[in-house]
Amino acid sequence: MTTAPDAALRPFRIAIPDADLADLHERLDRTRWPDELPGVGWDYGIPGAHLRELARYWRHAYDWRAAEARLNAWPQFTTTVDGANLHFAHLRSPEPDATPLLITHGWPGSFAEFERIAGPLTDPAAYGGDRADAFHLVLPSIPGFGFSGPTTDRGWEFKRVAAALAELMRRLGYERYGVQGGDWGSAISREIGRVRPGNVIGVHLNLIPGAGATSEPTEEELAPLTPAERERTLASWERAKAWSRDRQGYADIQATRPQTLSYALTDSPVGQLAWIAEKFVEWTDTREHPEGPIDRDHLLTNVMLYWLTGTAGSSARIYYERAHADYWGLPPEPSTTPTALAAFPEENFLMLRHIAERTNTIVRWTEFDRGGHFAAMEQPDLLVGDIRAFFRQLRSGPAGS
Repeated sequence: MTTAPDAALRPFRIAIPDADLADLHERLDRTRWPDELPGVGWDYGIPGAHLRELARYWRHAYDWRAAEARLNAWPQFTTTVDGANLHFAHLRSPEPDATPLLITHGWPGSFAEFERIAGPLTDPAAYGGDRADAFHLVLPSIPGFGFSGPTTDRGWEFKRVAAALAELMRRLGYERYGVQGGDWGSAISREIGRVRPGNVIGVHLNLIPGAGATSEPTEEELAPLTPAERERTLASWERAKAWSRDRQGYADIQATRPQTLSYALTDSPVGQLAWIAEKFVEWTDTREHPEGPIDRDHLLTNVMLYWLTGTAGSSARIYYERAHADYWGLPPEPSTTPTALAAFPEENFLMLRHIAERTNTIVRWTEFDRGGHFAAMEQPDLLVGDIRAFFRQLRSGPAGS
């Protein structure tokens, strides 16, 4: 097979000009703050006091150069796939027989989400683990996001992204590999496993698309379930209703008018910060950390990858493309690839195994007692442990539950 010139893997290093950081600081100094109602907490969106403190820290204490240096410790590359620039980190394990693993982020995440899990996954022996559990990691930025953006044509919905990432794995020489993801990364990872069962060893997810209650369960649907399953199904429906009522707005805007939104987020760093920081509280497990369990530096590094690349709009377009794709509204297509779920209790959607099993080959289902949507940042040890256990289970032969 002849390799096209644009298929080359080009070394990449993050090097943000000082002028871009100076511009950010100037814009933060000139923030025009809106009014807000007193005593309403988070009911109308992110509170001013919370955001002002984050913006103050961003302007006066956050160190982008330190974050840049940490990320640059990872070997990074770009390549052109399907006309798009694709950025990724490629972390090879010191264990030569390590399992290749593609881990994909979502919105409003980035490849920097995986800082706390990369070491234990690539070099388990250095973290007190078993060498047999080692992985070669491929951590892409989704086309349209961060250093993979902006995209320059229409149609970058999750199935097209999945095809591009499968091509990336082929270029890297990985014929058999695992995939992992949450949020958009879950849809992308599942799709790669679905269409390439001969290449994908297993699919590990911390969210399964379409596995929650999407309508009020009837007595007929509830009748065959155990009492515990009935309770979880009703709870899933209540969570889905609450989501639709109070938290769906951002997705509706990004699925209908991503361009209009992009003017505000690309021009105002506090606007971009608010749009993302809200999710890092509302989508996380705040039972022990009311202001959010993710530290400010990690949050701000994630925000910077959107701000510095100007990809607020192009990252939002994945919502538009999915909502206007011919498959929109249809149930997930069945996948025969072995699939595992790591279920964290404060995930946005409460997933149901009996629904997931209709279209997925579920071989492992683990429910944790803590953690939320951003598992790799909130509960890295739990996520690492479950990924290791799943692929160990696949190596050992026929998988059970």
